[in-house]
Amino acid sequence: MVVASSTGRTGLLAVPFFKGRNLVVVSHSTGFSKPGVQELRPGVRRRLEAEGARVLTCQHAFGGVGRAVRKKWGTYELEEILAMTLRVFGQGVKVAVEIALMAADAGLISTREPCLCLGGTSGGADTALLLRPANAQTFFDLRVMEILVKPRLD
Repeated sequence: MVVASSTGRTGLLAVPFFKGRNLVVVSHSTGFSKPGVQELRPGVRRRLEAEGARVLTCQHAFGGVGRAVRKKWGTYELEEILAMTLRVFGQGVKVAVEIALMAADAGLISTREPCLCLGGTSGGADTALLLRPANAQTFFDLRVMEILVKPRLD
């Protein structure tokens, strides 16, 4: 189980449902909202880890250097084009795919077993995918097996 959680609130809500299972909580990278700021407070991280969750804080699979190019020169790189394409299905779908890549790259989930991934649009989780993860460098091996829930798009 992989859940996106910027502040840790969604991760804490997931803990009781996945007690005793491999729960990975993926936070924003430091500096995502403001330079030098980590949205997931140390106390919340400690609570998640005390409950058995593993917390992953790293660069976003669809962000990083490509985002820097966009901000500096106003042009898009491949990662952000992939992210915008996934957003056609909703922000939560993009987030669920992205956190699967990040958790697989960190070695926290297997690329050989299906994984439940929860993502969201703004605050909380509104999307659940069952997918077979892949590492970022083998992105096209990732398989969305089922879209369990996602909000209706207008």
